[in-house]
Order: sequence, then structure tokens, then C-alpha cells
Amino acid sequence: GGQSRDPGPALLVIAHPDDECMFFAPAAVRLVGCGVPVRVLCLSAGNFYNQGEIRKKELLESCGALGISLSHITVLDHRDLPDHPRVQWDRDLVSSLILRYIQSHHIGLVLTFDEGGVSGHVNHIAVYYAVRKLCSERKLPVGCRVLVLESTNIIRKYISILDLPISWLRPHDMIYILSSEEYQQARNAMLCHRSQLLWFRHIYLRISRYMLINTLNQIS
Repeated sequence: GGQSRDPGPALLVIAHPDDECMFFAPAAVRLVGCGVPVRVLCLSAGNFYNQGEIRKKELLESCGALGISLSHITVLDHRDLPDHPRVQWDRDLVSSLILRYIQSHHIGLVLTFDEGGVSGHVNHIAVYYAVRKLCSERKLPVGCRVLVLESTNIIRKYISILDLPISWLRPHDMIYILSSEEYQQARNAMLCHRSQLLWFRHIYLRISRYMLINTLNQIS
């Protein structure tokens, strides 16, 4: 192709094990399919119910199903970044941890949550603000782009493939859509998170647009 240079690996910055497949599977699967090395930086072990060790193992399995190399997965189990819906993570700490990772692995593309955090979880939103801080302070390496995952309203979130025309028509910088075979891959990844598969997760698997479609907007 006409690519002048290798943009470098893509980095998925998530808050908890299972974010990678619940929300970002279309982007991960499509990037892997295009030969882009994908890395995952998970900022907590998801220990809200004291299942952190189990969830770390599930994350590795899930990433394997998505085609992500196990050596490309990092879980930061930082005591100041607990998995908790009521704990505000320190923006400076989160942004410095993310920046260190980006610099040491020569990341060319960062994918993370937008200010809605898809599900509204405060940990997701904290990641967005930490990354936005890096952008506004111009701390990211030259050429490193940041794409944030569009949070949709609740109706669009749960109409699966029916959201496709809306996703196409609404403004976005990037869209990833899975084929039915690729959807099976995303589904298999989700099923690796056995500790999290409560009844509503099984419904989510069938009806969430995020299992099939990712629309992202560039913030830098």
C-alpha cells in the first residue's frame, strides 16, 4: 500500500478485565485482522468482589480469543486505582502511568473510552480524562493518535446490528464492524470472563451494538 511508515502498535487502555471484549472487541478484532500489533493496558485487576486473580486469568484468555498476544497484555494492580464505582482515580497518576507505557512501547494509536465511558462507570471516565490531559498538555509522542469510543444512548446501545445505519450516518472518525465470523470471535472472548457471566451479560452478548460495531472519534 501507500503507507509511508509503520504507525506502530495500537494500545487499548481499559479500566477492568472484560472492558476489552464488552466494548472494544470490534476494534481489537479488526486491527488484529489488519496485522496491527495490539497491546492492552488494563488499569485495575477488577477486584471489586475480590476476584482480581481470577479476572486477570480471564483477561488473558479473552485477549487470546481476540487474537492479542499474551505478552502484549499488562494489568496494573495499583493500590491507588481500585476497581470501584465510587472511587475517583487520580488523573495525574493515571495519565503518568499511561504515558510511561506509550513511550516505552512506541505506541502509534491509543483507543480508550470517551467522556461517557459507555456504561457511565467512573473508572472508565477517569481513563478518558487522563488521556485527554496527555493530549491537551501535548505530552504524547509525535504522530501518536488517540481515538475514543463513542458512548451511545441506551436505545442505540441495545439494538445490535440495527444500529448500523445510525452508526454510519452519524459523524465519526473511525468505524469498525464485525462480520458474523468475527462476531463469534468476540463472543468467545466474552465467554472467557466466566466470573462475570451473570444472566444480563448473556443478554448483552446478543443485543449490544458494542459486540459488533465500534464508532470512534479522534481527540488528538
